Amino acid sequence: MKVSKIVCDTSIIVDGRISQMLENNELEGLKEIIIPRAVLDELQAQASKGREPGFLGLDELKKIRTLCEKMDINLRFSGERPSLEDIKLAKGGRLDAIIRDVAKDENAVLLTADYVQALTGEAEGVKTEYIPPDVQVKELSFEKYFTEDTMSLHIKENVPVMAKRGKPGRISLDKVGDVLTREQVQKMIYEIIEIARSRDDAFIEAENGGAIVIQLGNYRIAVARPPFSDGFEITIVRPVIKLRLEDYKLSNKLVERLKNKAEGILIAGPPGSGKSTLATSIAEFLIKEKNVIIKTLESPKDLQVPDQVTQYGPLNGDFAKTADILLLVRPDYTIFDEVRLEKHFRVFADMRLSGIGMIGVVHASEAIDAIQRFIGKIELGMIPHVIDTVIFLKDGEIKNVYELKLTVKVPTGMTEADLARPVVEVRDFESGKLVYEIYSYGEENVVIPIEAESKSPVEELAKKAIYQEIKKYDPEAEIIFSSNNRVTVRVDNNCIARLIGREGKNITEIEKKLGINIDVEPKIPSIGKEVAHKILESGNSIIFTFEKSVRGKQISIYIDNDFIISATVGKKNEVKINKSSEIGKEVLKALVSGKNIKTIIS
Repeated sequence: MKVSKIVCDTSIIVDGRISQMLENNELEGLKEIIIPRAVLDELQAQASKGREPGFLGLDELKKIRTLCEKMDINLRFSGERPSLEDIKLAKGGRLDAIIRDVAKDENAVLLTADYVQALTGEAEGVKTEYIPPDVQVKELSFEKYFTEDTMSLHIKENVPVMAKRGKPGRISLDKVGDVLTREQVQKMIYEIIEIARSRDDAFIEAENGGAIVIQLGNYRIAVARPPFSDGFEITIVRPVIKLRLEDYKLSNKLVERLKNKAEGILIAGPPGSGKSTLATSIAEFLIKEKNVIIKTLESPKDLQVPDQVTQYGPLNGDFAKTADILLLVRPDYTIFDEVRLEKHFRVFADMRLSGIGMIGVVHASEAIDAIQRFIGKIELGMIPHVIDTVIFLKDGEIKNVYELKLTVKVPTGMTEADLARPVVEVRDFESGKLVYEIYSYGEENVVIPIEAESKSPVEELAKKAIYQEIKKYDPEAEIIFSSNNRVTVRVDNNCIARLIGREGKNITEIEKKLGINIDVEPKIPSIGKEVAHKILESGNSIIFTFEKSVRGKQISIYIDNDFIISATVGKKNEVKINKSSEIGKEVLKALVSGKNIKTIIS
């Protein structure tokens, strides 16, 4: 291209073509480059808002200035700065008109990568050269790092390219590429953005403060750059595997519930556990079995759903507005991917209470945590009407399935009838076992885990009858049921002989009287007998003193039947323990709290 003077608009600057053309000597005879001040102000405004084109454009201007100084080309800024009214009308083409006026006044050639700008310039009689964006929509440069089992790619300047490979539960982080410079990462970011703007299956979901989220086909791409991050970084995630519901090997009972009853489903689990994959599988199952209409609420739109499922994003940044549209569309089910913010929970509840079947995806470390996240967002009594089934995944496998019901009863562990209240019962779906209760206690909502095994009243009565007989020998005896007709009685070591009696006479009589078999065990599983001792304090030591007969023998110290330490009694009939040691601290605590301290001689 032979030209002596050019004017550059915003599109050609952001495209990075001017510096490329200067480096390749494509602008023969060029003497002067003119940048309209409106272009500079627009790039500055975009960069101030954290938008990537602003940063790319300003970086390009720095390159152009450096190249102009080397090539002895004059670079200057011209034209009026846009007024507040011009800025308000920017979307209508006011700034583009100001740029064309600069080209006309300077009698220069306008270079643009915007086809509409080029057509308008030619219509006005402005010398215009349209240079289409230099983006080759072929293979993306990052795709060479992906293999069939690659879950995510992690690229950062001055760091080797890393990838997570495998499947949920069997993931490894591997080095897959050499260290990339800042310029190489920036070039990759620019390539991604431009291709995202040109492809039908791509969306720029968010762009703010140095962060960009892009959905590009199957790839979910998060870009971070200063000042949001300490360096340029790209994280690219894609689904590794697509499953059918049959692949999860669900019980017939659960399949039937998903088909006919479950309409408030929460799919919970930690990141990378396969929640979205299961949500997609359920959607395909419902379409096949029930022939229903399904929509999604998601940002970014990365669920791999069938074509008949329409994916909706937040309307004007607000899922509540999208929900208003969905109520007019009347879907049978809606999948809400990533229910996270407080307003998301309210939208989920509002749509479910409107009669729409809801499938929500929630990050949680345990199944109960997903339910707890609804507490405080909606009334406690409404939770079972919003959520009826919770499916918890970990490492790609279903670990727990809970169902929720609302009842009025006395909470487990309470006895007074006047303490009855509404209780949300969380039960294991397959066994029906009660695992949690949720209810109001005072001004607080509490989530109480229910013990796996609770003692029956009959067992408690039997234990009391046994204790009445055994307490004659050891008032602190422990009674443990081994089965319906056998118990284990644990007593102090020095009580065992008296309890059993000569040739087992005493214990046999007790067994006949109670009609139950009794096994006798020592509380302290130690061979030896308890010996008398005194405990003194001297300086930084705790001193156990014994009779002369114990001198030089091995003794063991127990606190409430828990072994603490073994030691040899010294020449002064003493065992010293440092107060500042862990053992010393335990002994001091036992002394202060009045716990039972025993010494056993081997």
